[in-house]
Amino acid sequence: MAPNRLADEPSPYLRQHADNPVDWWPWSDEAFAAARLRDVPLLISVGYSACHWCHVMAHESFEDAEVAEVLNAGFVAIKVDREERPDVDAVYMEAVQLAGAGGGWPMTVIALADGRPFWTGTYLPKSRFLGLLRRVGELWESQRADLESDAGRLADAVRQGSELAGWSGSELPGWSEGPSERGSHARPGAGAVARAAEALLARYDPQWGGFGGAPKFPQPTTLEVLAQNSWRSGDVASLDALRRTLDAMSSGGIYDHLAGGFARYSTDRRWLAPHFEKMLYDNALLVLVYTHAWQLTLSPRYRQVVEETIGYLLSPPLRWAAAEDADSEGEEGRFYTWDMAELEEVAGRAAAEWYGASREGNWDGKNILWRSDIGGIARPPDIELARLSLLERRSKRPRPGLDVKVLTEWNAMAIAALAYAGSAFAQPTWVAAAVTTAEVLLAELRRPDGRWLRSWRPGEAPAGAGRRHLACAGDYAWLVEAFTRLSEATGQAKWANAAGEAANFMLELFWDDQGGGFFTSGSDAAPLIARMKDVYDGAVPSANATAVLALARLGELTGEPHFSEVARQTIGSIASAMSRSPIAFPGMAIAADYLTSPKRQVVITTSDPRLLRPVWERYLPDTVLAWAEPYQSPLWEGRDGPSTHGRAYVCESYTCKLPVTEPAELAALLDKGPD
Repeated sequence: MAPNRLADEPSPYLRQHADNPVDWWPWSDEAFAAARLRDVPLLISVGYSACHWCHVMAHESFEDAEVAEVLNAGFVAIKVDREERPDVDAVYMEAVQLAGAGGGWPMTVIALADGRPFWTGTYLPKSRFLGLLRRVGELWESQRADLESDAGRLADAVRQGSELAGWSGSELPGWSEGPSERGSHARPGAGAVARAAEALLARYDPQWGGFGGAPKFPQPTTLEVLAQNSWRSGDVASLDALRRTLDAMSSGGIYDHLAGGFARYSTDRRWLAPHFEKMLYDNALLVLVYTHAWQLTLSPRYRQVVEETIGYLLSPPLRWAAAEDADSEGEEGRFYTWDMAELEEVAGRAAAEWYGASREGNWDGKNILWRSDIGGIARPPDIELARLSLLERRSKRPRPGLDVKVLTEWNAMAIAALAYAGSAFAQPTWVAAAVTTAEVLLAELRRPDGRWLRSWRPGEAPAGAGRRHLACAGDYAWLVEAFTRLSEATGQAKWANAAGEAANFMLELFWDDQGGGFFTSGSDAAPLIARMKDVYDGAVPSANATAVLALARLGELTGEPHFSEVARQTIGSIASAMSRSPIAFPGMAIAADYLTSPKRQVVITTSDPRLLRPVWERYLPDTVLAWAEPYQSPLWEGRDGPSTHGRAYVCESYTCKLPVTEPAELAALLDKGPD
C-alpha cells in the first residue's frame, strides 16, 4: 500500500502514521476543502510520538483495515501532532473538557467541515471507535441539523472559555503584605506566592512528596513556588515540601538511575512506576528546580541530579530532540525494566537489592530500578561500578523511539536551564551547549524576515522553504527568557539584544490590545474556531506566565518600561481568576511576586569569574545580572570605561550602592537583601 499524505511531514508522529490504511491528511486548508467537497465530517486525531495510548489506538484502530474502510468512506481524517500545533490542540482540548470527557491524548474529535466540533473524546478501543464512526455516519444522514446545532453551541462555549474576565489598573488587588522583615526577604507583593504555596501545601503528600494521589506529575512550576516562598518568607513547611518532593522523585523509578533524566509522570503515589516517555520540557525545567534547590540547601544530591540529567540531555542523539518514547520492541518500559536474574548476572545481588529489585519484581513481574530510601541516591564505589555495568548492558537493547523534531519552545527551555545551571555550578561546557543550541535555533527556526517557526526536523529544508508551522506565544516567551539568561551567563550583549528583538515581535504578533495578555496564535496565523490564550499552568508554565516574568526581567536589564508595563497588564487581565484559584496559576504567582516586590540589578564591569561567583551561586529570584559587554541600558551608563573596570554594583531601581571589588564584599551586599 502506498504511503498516505503524512509521509513527507516534518513531524515524526505524523510520519508514524504514513503507512496506515487510513487516508490521513495533515492539518491544512486542503483537508477542510476536501471535507466540504465530499460533504462529510472531519475526524481530527491529536497525539504525539511519545504517547503510549496514542500507539495503542494506532495499533488497534488506525492500522486496522475494517476501521480504515469506515473512516475513509465517511470522513476526512486529519492527524495532528499536538507538540507542533499547540494552538490547534488548545482549541479542541477546551472542547473535550467542556463536553465532560476529561482530557488527555490521543484526543479524538469529530467536527463539521469548518472545524466546529460536535463530538469529543480521548482514547477509544476499536469496538467503541467503530461504533462511534457508524453512528455518526447515520446521524449525518438523518439528523444533521442537530449535529450542526451541537457544533454551534460547543464552538460558542470554546470561544467564551477562551475569554477570562479580567481586572485592569495600576495596582494588583489583594497582593499587598504587611511591613517587610529585614533578613527574611519578606516584601510587599509576596502574597501571590504565599497564597499559591498555601494552596499547594494543603494537597501535599508528606510521605512521598508531590501533591494529591496517583498519578503524580513533577509539575516544576509548583515546586518553584515552594522554593520562592521559602526564600521570600523563610517558610519552613515550603522548604520541607520542596526537599521531600525532589528527594522522592529522584529516588523513584520516574528517575533513570543509570543514565539520568526523568520520565513524564508516575502512575503511582510513590514515584515508582512511570509511563516511561522522557520529554525535553520536563527535564529542562527540572534542571532549573534542582539547581535552585542546590542554591538554597547546598545538598550534593541535587547537584548529582542536575549533572546526570544534563548528561542525559546532551548525549547524542538526544540533543535538541523533543522526546523519547515509552515503548521499545512493542512493549512499554521494555528498555528500562529488568529481570532479577539479569540484574544479578550483570551487577550482583547486592546491587540489585540496592536498587529495590526482587524475584517477584515491583512492576508487572519486572523490576524498575529505584531507591526506597528516599534521598539515598549517592552511590558507594561498588554500586557505581554496578551502575556502569548495567548501563553497558542496557545500551545493547533496542532504544525507544526518538522524536527528533526540534521545538523552539522546548529548546529555549533547555537553553535557559543549561545557561543557569552552567553558571551556578561553574560548568562552562553547559553554557557553551546553551550557546550552541541558541545558534542552531537562530539558523534553522528563524525566517529571513525575523518570524520564528515552531518546529524543525534536522536534515529538512532551511527555515525559509516549504510549509512550516509558525511559532506560538510560548515559543516567543521562552526565547525571551532563554536569550536573557544567556546574556546573564555569557556577558555577551548580543543575547540581550536578541531577547529584546524577540520580545518586540511577541508584542506585535500576540498581544491582545482589548483584553490584555497574549493569544496563543499570532495575528498572522490562519484563524481557528477560537483564538485561545494559554493562561493555566500544567506540565509547563503557561505562555502568559512565562511572558510576564521574561518581559519583567528583560525590562529590568534594559530599562525598557514598556516591557514591565505589558507584564503588569497581563497579570491584571487574569487577576480575578487568580484570586479564585491560586493553585491554577503558580507561574503567574511567581511573576506577580517579581513585579510587585523590590528588585535588584547587579552590574559587574569585568569578566573575572571570582566576582561573578557570589551572584551565580546564590538563589536570587529578585536579581538580574549585567556584566562584561555593555549594551543599551541605564545599568551601563557611566560604567563602560576603563575607570570603572573591575567593579561590582548592586542597585535597586537603578540606584546603586557604592561599588565593590572583592567577592566577599559583593556576597555581603547580596546576603543583606533589598533595603
